[in-house]
Amino acid sequence: MLLLENAGMPELPEVETIARSLRPALIGRRIESAEIRWARTIAAPSIRRFKQQIKGQVIRDVGRRAKFLHIRLSASHLLIHLRMSGDLQVREGKARPEKHDRLIIVLSHSPLQASSPGWDKGGSELTRLVFSDARKFGRVWLTDRVETVTSHLGPEPLSAAFTPQLLYDRLHARRRRLKPLLLDQTFLAGLGNIYTDEALHLAKLHPLRSSETISRRQAQNLHGAIRSVLKQGIRRNGASIDWVYRGGEFQNHFRVYDRRGEPCPACGTAIKRLVVGQRGTHVCPRCQRM
Repeated sequence: MLLLENAGMPELPEVETIARSLRPALIGRRIESAEIRWARTIAAPSIRRFKQQIKGQVIRDVGRRAKFLHIRLSASHLLIHLRMSGDLQVREGKARPEKHDRLIIVLSHSPLQASSPGWDKGGSELTRLVFSDARKFGRVWLTDRVETVTSHLGPEPLSAAFTPQLLYDRLHARRRRLKPLLLDQTFLAGLGNIYTDEALHLAKLHPLRSSETISRRQAQNLHGAIRSVLKQGIRRNGASIDWVYRGGEFQNHFRVYDRRGEPCPACGTAIKRLVVGQRGTHVCPRCQRM
């Protein structure tokens, strides 16, 4: 069994890691059927239409948009938001469904594999893509147009379109504290609590700083810091910080997140924990002065 799980609230690097891990196991497989074990997991369309429309489609690619997993099918798109406790598993064999399984998609072997000389159809095992979600917050969409689900999202921070000038302009178009603004998915897609704290520390900006006071140089530094911590998180397969997500190692390289009382890696000052917008926030009081 290939087990791929997400962090408590997965951010861009964790979702990207899951997408990359799923890709070789799923591309080319045809969907035979779907079993929906908790109706509210399917955000759209109706249960009946979901089952009808997904059957027979071939998985073309597995990617990501913001914190959404994006599975591109031959005729539509499957979007999955894992939320607090969701995970995706590729299971082989005929094991019985588990307690928290919400959606089970039965897959064929890939068309290339099925047509290969010597492939034994009789010896093949059942393959399923399973969405499991203990807290039932995760949601799944099947849609013809990705934009119907993602149109509200801000720019991708690792895209070429996300430039220092764009960040500066967007910061000055709002008058909000930096951390809540960076967490706002309509402002910038993919950042969560961990990578926002890490980026603000690297850029030497206080999370309570008002966005319209950021200079061009500071915006450029923040732009570089955001991209740097996200890329590092992806290289290290995300962060494993609770019982849900395992396999990442970025938590071993945190600058400030979850390191209250420990020395700042830049200056040695003890890191402090604040509450900003009801979110635990970690700062160096010396490097990140107001």
